Amino acid sequence: MGKIVIDNNRCKSCYICTMTCPKGLIKKSDKTNRLGDYMVEFDDKNSECIGCAMCAKRCPDMAIDVYR
Repeated sequence: MGKIVIDNNRCKSCYICTMTCPKGLIKKSDKTNRLGDYMVEFDDKNSECIGCAMCAKRCPDMAIDVYR
């Protein structure tokens, strides 16, 4: 089982991670960041994350840490 942590101070809301996650566990949040953009959030209620780190590899801001 994997877990990711998103640093919302570094995230620029490009949503590349939402398109990259094979399980669809990263979603657009209802909360906004300091720039007014909608942030992303990790939604893994059923422990489906496989820890593949594709989201972290594709993040241009290095705002995602993956734990296995």
